[in-house]
Order: sequence, then structure tokens, then C-alpha cells
Amino acid sequence: MPQTLDAVAVRGWCALALDALGRDREAIDAINVYPVADGDTGTNLYLTMESAAQAVEAVFAAYPEPPVYAGVPPTADVVRAMAHGALIGARGNSGTILAQLLRGMAEVLQDDGDLARALHRAASAAYLAVAHPVEGTVLTVATAAAEAARKASGTPAAVAQAAYAGARDALDATPSQLAALGRAGVVDAGGRGLVTVLGALVQALSGEAPVVRGEAPVPVPVTDCPAEAEAAGPAFEVIYLLEADDVAVDRLRTRLDRLGDSLVVVGGDGLWNVHVHVDDAGAAVEAGVEAGRPYRIRITHFEQSAAAEPPREQVQRAVVAVVPGEGLAGLCAEAGATTVLARPGEPPASGELVEAIRRAHAREVVLLPNDAELRHTAAAAVEQARAEGIRVALIPTRAAVQGIAALAVHAPDRRFDEDVVAMTSAAGATRHAELAVAERQSWTMAGVCQAGDVLGLIDGDVVVIGQDLAGTARTVLDRMLAAGGELVTLVLAADVPPGLAAALETHVSKAHLAVDTVVYEGGRQGVPLLIGVE
Repeated sequence: MPQTLDAVAVRGWCALALDALGRDREAIDAINVYPVADGDTGTNLYLTMESAAQAVEAVFAAYPEPPVYAGVPPTADVVRAMAHGALIGARGNSGTILAQLLRGMAEVLQDDGDLARALHRAASAAYLAVAHPVEGTVLTVATAAAEAARKASGTPAAVAQAAYAGARDALDATPSQLAALGRAGVVDAGGRGLVTVLGALVQALSGEAPVVRGEAPVPVPVTDCPAEAEAAGPAFEVIYLLEADDVAVDRLRTRLDRLGDSLVVVGGDGLWNVHVHVDDAGAAVEAGVEAGRPYRIRITHFEQSAAAEPPREQVQRAVVAVVPGEGLAGLCAEAGATTVLARPGEPPASGELVEAIRRAHAREVVLLPNDAELRHTAAAAVEQARAEGIRVALIPTRAAVQGIAALAVHAPDRRFDEDVVAMTSAAGATRHAELAVAERQSWTMAGVCQAGDVLGLIDGDVVVIGQDLAGTARTVLDRMLAAGGELVTLVLAADVPPGLAAALETHVSKAHLAVDTVVYEGGRQGVPLLIGVE
């Protein structure tokens, strides 16, 4: 059914684009020959879109159903979240450009919803973000899509269909525009990824798969392996998020342009994603430090020397755990687990979980997502790891305290199935709670809360609304221990009031005989307090 490009349609577009990129990822990787034949364009586009989709879902989750709210957030909030999610999750040259395309679209869509103008803004923003634009790339495809959309008329679905057709025609022409593509006999990988994203937009608006001139899209040629680039380029890819003002970023662009190539800087409003290929990775990071505050720094060597080293022997079994703070990361690492840090507001993508599974270098892996919201992401990671020949078991832990309980009974000398059953049983026997601070007025299972209220959640549901951490925590503990328990686990954030842990330990020992309490420092984590009861 035709739609306007409202919040629901944007949400559908993100989900469809993610699914489509997941299906096309390997084919896009296979034709990745420019600017570096490293075979990861499809993967980078998928991870970037996954971050955008997760950000959109987070916005929808923040808007409750009636009677407090209609359940659908404003379109402006959704498109801004889409752009921000893509920005902070952008991977590689292609993902960084996709993030800028989505940001350009969001700038228009949050105001008037004019799709043709949004596509034009997107193409212009992407060109400005690339230090030295090259024709025959995703930039050319984006421009063709915008031009075709400008000439179209009718519903948003018709405009999207025209943009898709224009992009397909431009994609087919890329081998004649860029010599590296012509020699390899392939189209531009980034351009093909954009065509996939635009096809998802058509489907989100019309409810039907896109077509060109009334026919099914012609398959794009795919090679068995990426062709080599024309000449050896810089040794490293450097990517980081940067907090800096516009003037500092202008200076940074000039400096990085002298250091290397494939420079793309996207973002705005004080937050930027910087991507560059250089021989001196340290100098690229130092330039970011001089400009502002770089973080989430990723440095990749294009020619990994590790291939020449003797392969490291696989261990039989390993545990991969997602943790919400540095403190628990250290605790789990000491217990032998490979950890993935989930920063506040930045849940890990499936690609990060797959990388952690590979990093564990084991024949058998137990994955602890430790968050109910990560169930689909974790399942996708498990599926990919299994396709690579790794035996993976997913234990659906919904909180970090359940992961701690599972890790405590982990015994690698047991049979794999027995170990998984024991860990699953331990996690399932651990009730979990957390204390959070309300950001806005909203309706909960315990009534209407106000901004600043302390919320006590047990097994994901708000059961207590309080005014201070200590009082709310005592109430939550009493409710949980009313059903019995032998051990209480407290995980405290770095910024909780001094003495909170001691006060809660004293309360448990006096009010609940024969119940032990263990306390862990969680460091910087998304909520002040995590509670587990076994």
C-alpha cells in the first residue's frame, strides 16, 4: 500500500535495506576493487546500515503506546536517529559515504519530507565529504539517482522508483568511467550497495519490489575474487569518531589530505566520522587529537602480515560475553571470556560479535549477549559464525548478571552440550533487575513517572518508581528476595553515590538472613545499578 515517507516508512526502509544488504553482502564484497581491493564493501555497508536501523528502533522503543503517547515518534526524530546511527557505526570508505548520504537526506526529510530534494541534498553532501571525488563510484550513482528523482512526479513511491532506475542505469555505466572497474569487468561495489538501499526504499513506500522499465533488475556481474588495484596504496585504513568544531575539522581535512588518500570526513554539529588511508596511522590519530577528541579508533592493515606467521592453534572452547561496562569486561576477561563492550546508547552490531567469536579462536564458542534487545543481532552473528565452521551455542541471557552466573559454572573440560546446559540453567535461575533514571515523563507498569525519577525494573518491567537510588534499590531487593534467594549480585556504575554498596549489603544481611552479597564495580555503564538474585 503506498505510503508517505513518515516515521513508519523510514523504519520499514531501514529494516528492508538491512535485510537486502545482508543478502547482497557477499556479492558486493566480491566486486570490491576500488579504491582498495580488500573485499569488504558489502560488509561495511551492512554494518553501517545495521547501526542506523538499531538507532531507529531505539527511538520507537522510547515512545510508548496509548494512553501516554500514540506509539509512533515524530518523523524528524526518526530520520535524525537514522543519520546519527549511521554516523557512529560507519565502517570503511563505503559505509562512511553511506552515512553522509543518509545524513543529507535527513536534513531535508525532518523538515518537509520532499524525497527528491532529500536525494539531491544527499548527493551534494557526499561529494563535499570526499576530499577528491572520483566519477564511476557511488558518488556518480547517487547523483544520477537524485537527478532522476528531480525529473519524476507523483507519489513518493514513484519518485523513489525513478531514483532507483536512474541509479541502476548509472551503475551499469561505471565500468566505462573507472579504469579499475573496466579491467575487472565489474560495476562499482559501493554503487551497487546504494542501488540495494534505494530498492529497499521503493519497497518500503510501495509495498512491491522495485523494477526497471517494467522488468526485473538485470543481474550485476560478479567475479570470483576481487581484482588487484592499479598500484599499491597506503598501508593502513584509519577510522575514528571525532568531537570537534567546524574550524578544527577544516584544518584536519587539510592535514589528513597531505598524509594519505581516500579521505572522507562526514558529520556535523560537533560529531564527525573520519576515514583515511595512510602509511603513518599514528600521525592520522595525532591529527585527530589536535583537532578534538577522537574515540572508537579502528586501524586496519591492508596486508596482514599474520598470514605469513604459523597459524595459532585453536582452543577447544571459549566464551564470548557482551558486557555493559569496563569493570565487568575486566571481570569476565579474568574468567577467560572474550568480551565485547556495549557502550551506553551504542549496542554492538552483529559484525562485532562475529569478530569476537573469531578472535576467541576456538572450535566451540558459547555466546552470552546479556541483553534482551540483542537477541536478533546475536542470532545473526551465530548464523554467520556457524557458516564459517565454528560450533556456536547462543545462551539467551537478558542481563549481565545472568551472564556472570553462567560464566561462574562454565567448565571447558565438560562435553559441549553439558556445559551449555549447565550455563543455561545457571542463567535461567538468576532473576535480574536494574535501576535507571527516567529521561522523560512516560507511562510504566508502575504508573506515570517524571523525568529524574528512579525506576526499579525487575525482569525488564518497571515495578518501582522512587526518588533516590538507595531507597528504590532496597525496595527492589525486598521484592526479589521475597520469593527466596541465596546470593545477591550488585554491579555498580562508577558514578553512584559513595557508600551505596555498603548500605545495600547491610540491608540484605539484616533483612534477609542467610543471603550472601557480592559486589562488582561496573565502571561506566548505561544504568547506575544492576542486581542479580540466585
